[in-house]
Amino acid sequence: MDGAVVTARSLVKRFGDFTAVDGIDVDVEPGESFGFLGPNGAGKTSSMRMIGGISPVTEGTLRIFGLDPAKNGREIRSRIGAVPQIDQLDNDLTVTENLVIYARYFDIKRAEARSRATELLDFVQLTEKADSMVDPLSGGQKRRVSIARSLISEPELLLLDEPTTGLDPQARHLLWDRLYQLKERGSTLILTTHYMDEAEQLCDRLVVMDNGKIVAEGSPAGLITEYSTKEVLEMRFGYGQNETHVDEMSSVAQRVEVLPDRLLIYTDHGEEALTELHRQGVEPKSSLVRRSSLEDVFLRLTGRTLVD
Repeated sequence: MDGAVVTARSLVKRFGDFTAVDGIDVDVEPGESFGFLGPNGAGKTSSMRMIGGISPVTEGTLRIFGLDPAKNGREIRSRIGAVPQIDQLDNDLTVTENLVIYARYFDIKRAEARSRATELLDFVQLTEKADSMVDPLSGGQKRRVSIARSLISEPELLLLDEPTTGLDPQARHLLWDRLYQLKERGSTLILTTHYMDEAEQLCDRLVVMDNGKIVAEGSPAGLITEYSTKEVLEMRFGYGQNETHVDEMSSVAQRVEVLPDRLLIYTDHGEEALTELHRQGVEPKSSLVRRSSLEDVFLRLTGRTLVD
């Protein structure tokens, strides 16, 4: 495909007096895995719903495959696969029937739909569950069925809204593997996620949203380089005592963050910083050196205050 799959300029979504998306610019290129990150209420899902053609644009310009969702919504939706936050499978049907009946909405003939369903269930490693009812499946298995169903129409763009929320680590990693394979095949993916490690694994590029605006954009590695340090030294002195040690960190830290249970010392050389602090007589109850992560960037940009 020539040109961007998604282009948004000054995109706004309002619900009455509330502005959920406040003038964002987005470009998603063919074959790219693009992420929306942000706390609850940041505008991620509202952005995804506009891109999916199920929520009208309030202001601004949005083009999907070069088409206007307000005029070409049916055509756009026929070329998109979507995995919503909550699985919308029919518990009264078998796994295969869920895929085949969904395929009929795209005018795919039954024989072809069954062939595609067999192929997709093998792809998501659920062949043995083909004739099982949906209700007894685990959360991870249901999520894989949802992804298989979203692919039945061979979409050019796949939208995934919190694809692994609530899954155990084994199920998450299996889904990551399936999504990475789709990316390797050239599929264009757009996802929202609360898991920073998921974004680092799957996204070529992402935006961080807060209060309806984009506050940062780039690759995961690029954002870490721009907004954090190579490493983070975590030190614990005891609850309520961490703040009293902040001044001692000034000689080794580019930035210090005080949390109730620990200090975060941002530095490019964590072990060297720890050695120097020990030399100065600083003795925490525990210490840990780790690499900076996208979570450090996310929390710096959006804050640590809990959002309901």
